[in-house]
Amino acid sequence: MSTGFRINNRGKVASKELVDAFAVLPVANVSDAMARMTAAGPTLRPMHASGGMAGVALTVKSRPGDNLMLHKAIDMAVPGDVIVVDGGGDLTNALMGELMLAYAVKKGVAGFVLNAAIRDADAFVSTNLPTFAAGVTHRGPYKDGPGEINVPISIGGMVIEPGDIMLGDSDGVLCVPLADAQAILSRTQAKQDAEAKQMQAIAAGTNDRTWVDATLKKLGCAFPEN
Repeated sequence: MSTGFRINNRGKVASKELVDAFAVLPVANVSDAMARMTAAGPTLRPMHASGGMAGVALTVKSRPGDNLMLHKAIDMAVPGDVIVVDGGGDLTNALMGELMLAYAVKKGVAGFVLNAAIRDADAFVSTNLPTFAAGVTHRGPYKDGPGEINVPISIGGMVIEPGDIMLGDSDGVLCVPLADAQAILSRTQAKQDAEAKQMQAIAAGTNDRTWVDATLKKLGCAFPEN
């Protein structure tokens, strides 16, 4: 198979139990547990009405404006997959619309992440399959290739390997590397517990805010004289 135009089998993938554990966590907290170093950028925004996304990455690298390999990826998808497409961020031509969306729903696809454009935007809202894309255009795609399926891809500096965990909510999308997923899950759950206690303290009026002044003083901030 030649580089640039090939279809690979996917190797190890995240378990359903691991994906489900991440599905109930805010993307922002998972991101914090990953040291705030990973993001796909602010251009990928929800195109569906509401709700989060969690699933296993099925990756596609496509020529900008061409959706041949995206069609094949939907054919290959199994329930729970999130199809992640590096379309180069090009918004000239939409890579998918209403018909492909309906087929993906039938296949049990858990969501889409498209560094590219969609069309038939109303269908994405009404169907409400989690979909994150870079934009919308009425211009349709080409179907000539080349492209690759189940290869490492990068969106905005965020590397996605086939089988990784893909998460999304109203704050954006995040890839959790499978190799580090269990450790990231543990750190995120600890952060969740800490935030729950902080919310309780805020409600009770007992939250400690002394750290703000302590930090300002440590950094040399000048305070007004009393």
